[in-house]
Amino acid sequence: MTVKAYLAGPDVFLPGAPAHARRKVEICARYGIEGRPPLNEDVASLGAMREEEAWRTIYRKDVAMMEGCDIAIANLTPFRGVSADSGTLVELGWFLGRGRPAFGYSNSARLFAERCRQQAAALPEEIPGLSAEGFGLPDNLMIQGALIQAGGHPMLVPGGGRDLPFDSLDLFEACVALAARHLGL
Repeated sequence: MTVKAYLAGPDVFLPGAPAHARRKVEICARYGIEGRPPLNEDVASLGAMREEEAWRTIYRKDVAMMEGCDIAIANLTPFRGVSADSGTLVELGWFLGRGRPAFGYSNSARLFAERCRQQAAALPEEIPGLSAEGFGLPDNLMIQGALIQAGGHPMLVPGGGRDLPFDSLDLFEACVALAARHLGL
């Protein structure tokens, strides 16, 4: 039986997303995992649809793909803010709710609290004295808790305190290797 992995993350928004997804699928294959990236190139009529029809079609397609996957491997690198992509977090919760293993990584070495403080300092409308969650975690404690509950391992992050490029696949590969070991592949 081949393990199918839903490759969650905002990678679909990268320029050259199909080529990036192919590289991820190739990495998965080296570890005996079938990578399933949620690209939208397979929805031929997407450009001709009304916006509401288009987003509903993508949602249904992605949920169907998740239904057919055994595990999730999630890119939780902060995206358009201080935390992981909101859609990716919904997908992570979906796997957690179904008791399916999920593994995650972030290419950001900076802690969540640091990113929150930096953003707060840059926003004039920020509420004075608003606290930032600490705990020395790479992202919100609920994300870390979900990964530990679903896959038994905390989020993988870069060592040495240096961020990796957003599209780096080094930690993705480490995460795939971790999932393969966890599943006995």
